[in-house]
Amino acid sequence: MQLPVQSQSTIYAEPWEADAGTEDLAEIARAADRAGFAYLASCDHVAIPRRLAGAMSTVWYDPVATLSFLAGITERVLLLSHVAVVGLRHPLVTAKQYATLDHLSGGRLILGVGAGHVAEEFEALGADFAARGAVLDETIDALRAALGEEEYPEFAGERFSFSGLGQRPRPAQPRIPLWVGGSSPAAVRRAAVRGDGWLPQGDPRTQLPDQIAKLKALREEAGITEPIEIGAITEPLYVGEPDWEVGRRTLTGKPDSIAESLRAYAAMGVHQIQVRFRSRSRTELTDQIAAFGADVAPHLN
Repeated sequence: MQLPVQSQSTIYAEPWEADAGTEDLAEIARAADRAGFAYLASCDHVAIPRRLAGAMSTVWYDPVATLSFLAGITERVLLLSHVAVVGLRHPLVTAKQYATLDHLSGGRLILGVGAGHVAEEFEALGADFAARGAVLDETIDALRAALGEEEYPEFAGERFSFSGLGQRPRPAQPRIPLWVGGSSPAAVRRAAVRGDGWLPQGDPRTQLPDQIAKLKALREEAGITEPIEIGAITEPLYVGEPDWEVGRRTLTGKPDSIAESLRAYAAMGVHQIQVRFRSRSRTELTDQIAAFGADVAPHLN
């Protein structure tokens, strides 16, 4: 699941999150860890311009700081940046941050990356917004080198080049999973050619099969035989029958009926689903997480 509180876009944030803080985030993370969730995810924005603040808000916790904090209070759940806008930073800076996070968490990092979409953010940081796709492609290649097992990684590209520079600690994992986020044609191609996983963004169920078919065709065309982890973001969920308005798209009802609906994703070729629960308080959310883990998940696995 994508964590609440740490990002508060009006598209998905619940009203109670506006006054939530550290303890709320910690309790939610612990609840997901206990319930057997695969990963917890945190978003990435450095600064939001006034023109977008009404819709996006300015609440965007730093993903490295957030996931590092959560690594220290959870035991087994994986930690995903969904997604890190790595084009805003030099790849050696990104590698240092996420290698340390993987080291400290005992190898629980999944590095999710994306191109970004806020022009002012790039401009303020001196990053190239117009060429962000090409920058991301090269950054991914540079990160493959910088996050590998070599203490002195080497890379030579059009924009970035490094050699003879040592970075320790090294990641705990021999190869950090790198998932590409986004559903544009460029993002799907990037995931197919460069990713270990794909995180679609907002694709409805009806469009996913075609997108997955394109992804697999592009990967085969590139001659890549390694499997790729395909994800999906589900409709909002509420386990049980709510006594309040949760929205017409929300999946509600008994655990077995919710599970039956979610199993359709597996039939499309999806390997992992990212879920979001409707809630009016932290307690309601942690209750939903526990109910899903106990009563819905056994019907999925």
